[in-house]
Amino acid sequence: MLFERYLSTLVRPKKHLGQHFLRDLSIAERTAEAVQFRNSILEIGPGTGVLTRYLLDRTEDLRAVELDAESVDYLLGEGLLNQNQIIQADFLRLNLEPLFSQEFSLVGNFPYNISSQILFKVLENRPRIPECVGMFQKEVA
Repeated sequence: MLFERYLSTLVRPKKHLGQHFLRDLSIAERTAEAVQFRNSILEIGPGTGVLTRYLLDRTEDLRAVELDAESVDYLLGEGLLNQNQIIQADFLRLNLEPLFSQEFSLVGNFPYNISSQILFKVLENRPRIPECVGMFQKEVA
């Protein structure tokens, strides 16, 4: 409970971006544990980094795509990710080709307003993305 209150004072989810920050540590840990292909991982929408912390324990090649500048500043300020690991961009417009030289897993607590489009992009890039592990809102699933 204290951890949740601490996070809520730092970065607030922005409804217009479809953000809903993951706060449950056990869900974050189980999500990270579900990733089988761990050579390289791309996290979509790391927000406050709750899932990111568990993913960092499982791979040496983690990148994250975050549209929200406030979240990017927070992740960099906390030292959770460095400039080479975080990409401030819209995932749907991002060229995935130069991110990794090999296949990678896609992981995230997906923003509800672009969940379907994320799945379509994964399917379009299926040869490069052998695995997608993520959380969707009930309405999307």
